Amino acid sequence: MDLARNFTLYPSLYPASFLYGLGVRFRNQLFDWGWLKSTSFQVPVICVGNLSAGGTGKTPHIEYLIRTLMDQYRVAVVSRGYKRKTKGFVLATAQSSSSDIGDEPYQIKFKYPQVIVAVDANRCRAIDRLLALPEMERPEVILLDDGLQHRYVSPSLTLLLTDSSRMYCFDKLLPVGRLREPIAGADRASVVIVTKCDADINPMDCRVAEVNLALYPYQSLFFTSIRYAKVTPLFNQQASYALSDAKHRCSYLLVSGIANPAPLIAEVKRYATAVEVLNFSDHYMFKQKDFNQIAASFKAIESADKRILVTEKDAARLVSNPHLPEELKPFIYYIPIEINFLSNKQADFERMIVNHVAQFNKNRS
Repeated sequence: MDLARNFTLYPSLYPASFLYGLGVRFRNQLFDWGWLKSTSFQVPVICVGNLSAGGTGKTPHIEYLIRTLMDQYRVAVVSRGYKRKTKGFVLATAQSSSSDIGDEPYQIKFKYPQVIVAVDANRCRAIDRLLALPEMERPEVILLDDGLQHRYVSPSLTLLLTDSSRMYCFDKLLPVGRLREPIAGADRASVVIVTKCDADINPMDCRVAEVNLALYPYQSLFFTSIRYAKVTPLFNQQASYALSDAKHRCSYLLVSGIANPAPLIAEVKRYATAVEVLNFSDHYMFKQKDFNQIAASFKAIESADKRILVTEKDAARLVSNPHLPEELKPFIYYIPIEINFLSNKQADFERMIVNHVAQFNKNRS
């Protein structure tokens, strides 16, 4: 696991970072004093968040929670719906698009249609609206996406994610670093998950991370790695295949609009005959000029067997994009990611989540 501290910082911006930190600390203090109100709810609310500005893998961890809970409970996911074109509260339906609810909520609703998905910048209002649904439609567990800084909601359990290559204990506040609030914000989490670790992590690496994070006794620590699922056609009906399958070795134009594409690029290069990369900003909404660039780059690849590969999150924004040329659709594939708990801690994590929900309901009764 890479615990290096050699990621980019911008020391010249320390004055701006100092002022930003003053504002964030003052806001948090208002909540701590009770001058700004945090609301608790009558159902378990599990918050999945981070201190940094994106790139820690919240969506696959939320999907893991969904799979853990959905056989026993009606599960809802509440998200801001970043970069959607709608306003206010929106309850996702089978007809919702990524423009309606955002790419990550769309991805979740598409994969788990039985899950309730709602978006609203005002998370308290969203939860109130969900709890006002008829009893047989009302969620029994709510997963709050990227809600650590949304302190108007008081979660029953908070999971804090941190990228193994840029753990928050080494980072700095924006704009010097990537932290959205001071490191002390980690104290509100009951669970810390170090994400994107090497699959063969050794116990010494785990111990080093534990020492650096300096967690409190009430906080549990887990480590997860990324596992790439099968490469899947976005539009055609061909079969999915493993990226490592020798029968499907080909050249790829890898198009990504995510916060940190480096692990995916490295994985694809392990198995592809050649890889060209086009990177866009996180949650990027592709325009006509972008598809012109993609088409030109794809055409320039000199290979009889070539494909366009995108992330699952990018696929959510491409599938209904009116600017996507028809001639590119047969060549577009996406690759989902899943998480794997390391050090044989999967059962411990699932037991902790299930027990939390059961204990919450017992205490409420």
